[in-house]
This record gives sequence, C-alpha cells and structure tokens, in this order.
Amino acid sequence: MFITHLPKLHSHFSIFYQTPKIIITSALLSKSKTTPVSHFSSVTAAANTLLQIPELQTKNLEIEDVQEKTHIEISVEKLFVPPDTDISSGSRPLSSRILKGSNIVLSKYAGDAQVEQAEFVKSSVNTEDCPSDGLPEFALVGRSNVGKSSLLNSLVRRKKLALTSKKPGKTQCINHFRINDSWHLVDLPGYGYAAAPHEVRTDWAKFTKDYFLNRPTLVSVFLLIDASIPAKKIDLEYASWLGQNQIPMTLVFTKCDKRKKKKNGGKRPEENLQDFLELIQKFFQTAPPWIMTSSVTNQGRDEILLHMSQLRNYWLKH
Repeated sequence: MFITHLPKLHSHFSIFYQTPKIIITSALLSKSKTTPVSHFSSVTAAANTLLQIPELQTKNLEIEDVQEKTHIEISVEKLFVPPDTDISSGSRPLSSRILKGSNIVLSKYAGDAQVEQAEFVKSSVNTEDCPSDGLPEFALVGRSNVGKSSLLNSLVRRKKLALTSKKPGKTQCINHFRINDSWHLVDLPGYGYAAAPHEVRTDWAKFTKDYFLNRPTLVSVFLLIDASIPAKKIDLEYASWLGQNQIPMTLVFTKCDKRKKKKNGGKRPEENLQDFLELIQKFFQTAPPWIMTSSVTNQGRDEILLHMSQLRNYWLKH
C-alpha cells in the first residue's frame, strides 16, 4: 500500500504564493538543556517547549535561530501535511506542530519512534529476493558519498550497523535492517559514482527502480541530498523520477553542520536547500516533505524517526 497524500507531477503548478509564512531554522536546540531523545513523548515535549510561540496578528509565524540569524521562509501551502491531518484545528499553534528543521507537520499517527533493537537481515540483488515478512519499510537512497550509511547508523544509535567506507559506491545490494522486530530500514546502492563500471551503474539503477515500483511494503523513499554543496543535476533528476512515478518521497538534506563562509563564495546549507526546493517545485503539485540533518551533530535524527512513525502507523491502519 502506498500513501497517496504525496507529491504528484503537475506541469502547471504555480510557484508563486501570497499566503502566511513560517520561518524554519536549523539550530532550534541551541538553547535547549535537554539531551537528545528518541521516545515520542519526550521529543514532542522538547519540540513544544522550543517551538510554541504566539501567532502574530499578521498571521506570520516565526521560529528564531538563536545561534545564527539564518532562517528558511516557507509558506503554509509548502508545508507537508500528513494524511488525515487538519492544520486548521487544535488548541496548539501550528508552529508547535512542525518538526524542527523541516516543513513536516506532526499528525495524530506519530508515535513509537524509539529504536530499541536493530539488526541486519539480508542483502538482495533483486526485489524478489527481499524479505517476505510483510513488514513496512523505508528506503534510504542518495548520491554516492552523501552520508547515507552514516545517517543510518545515527538513526539506530550504532556506529557500525551499516558499514561506512571512504570509497563511494561500496553499497551494491538492497540491504535490509529489521528495527524493533516491526519494520525495516533499507540501505540502497548509491548512484552517480563515476568510477564505477558503466554496466555496474546500469544494473544498480535498474534493480533500484524495480524495487521502488514493485515493492508492496515500501512506505516511503528517503532521498538524501548533500546540503553543503549546490544542487546536482543527478539529484534533481532522481527526485523528478520519483515524483513522475508517484513514489512516496521525503527529502533528507545531509551535512547541514557544514557552515561555509560567504567571503569564500560558498553558500550555507539553508541556501542550498532553498535552491534545490525552488528547482524541483515546478515538477510537483504539492510540496514534498523535507528534513535538515547532520550525522555529526545528530541534527534531524529524532525528527526523521517521528516522521517515519507517523507514515508507518498510517500505512498500517490503511
């Protein structure tokens, strides 16, 4: 079963809005005295403490970054609202229901986000060989050297669950990891590694796309994008292909801890993120969900797990 309340391609989607805006920043935990947690109630409580602010008379919502005065402005229409979620109701301000460093609204399905157990299951070279236990799963995919294995290890709080390598393109199979005996994380081959033989790159692309199109237990693809560098054509093409084929997708912007100085001509992660979103928005009818992350600081780890939990719980109920 696929979640249908996700981006679909539309050639006449307008990119101009005159709607209220929310300012999302990347360092919302800078004043927090709480330690990182992954249990749903603790994460939600921390988010509420940090994000709960009064709505302004101008109907703008603002979340300040107290470490750096950089922020991301998004319109309400560019929020990702999960299925069966009404953002106009509820006693809490909308700003308190948005996951930190993302455009994702928390829904009533969010919960069970703690990772208590993680184990490697198997590696498969085609979709037919993947586990047949019927458990819901989330696939991580991205350009080689984007930090995919590091993110997976961060999510499960283990350093060597997924092996990392200084040589990009090492992952060449569909690798399943069972989480809490109830769902799977899937590590897919990286794409765009120029040093790999052409026939190998072709095979990777073929069986990865076959997995996306024919894996019935796939809840969502998490497409990793390196936010420390400008948008890459291959990432834009991958995102558009997922949209064209109506594959549920979340954009995960990695390496958001890398702060390049303006005087050196480099853009900050927030700026590269905005550029990427602007380049793909013409392809999508609704805004895809996105999250800012760092495997170094663990930024975005708990938010990804909460987002996965609400998608997973909705999938299980429908």
